[in-house]
Amino acid sequence: MHIRDHSHINYSISLSFEEIKLPPFQDILVLAKNSPQGKLGLSKSFELLVPNGFHLIEINDDKVEAIFVNKKILNKISVSKIIEILKAKVFQYISEGELLMVDFKITISYTNIEIS
Repeated sequence: MHIRDHSHINYSISLSFEEIKLPPFQDILVLAKNSPQGKLGLSKSFELLVPNGFHLIEINDDKVEAIFVNKKILNKISVSKIIEILKAKVFQYISEGELLMVDFKITISYTNIEIS
């Protein structure tokens, strides 16, 4: 006895795509101690992907080796303030070998502007 299978296979495909920007983060990257990439490797990668776009800041911390900061942020806030904020709010959550992407949006507002 032969069984004939006359069923048809139907495929359903969902497809989506979007543009990405390199590097895949915009603001700050925190590099933990003993990260496999290392600060020199990441520095070279950034110079190829975004020449002159990020500033490497070496950090003296138990958990963090360095941070990469978008230079546009440095036009608005000082390196020391950035480090102070990251030490207080971010560094405590990083694990050895990790890379953390930090969204660091700055809003500047003025109030009570006097015009004479």
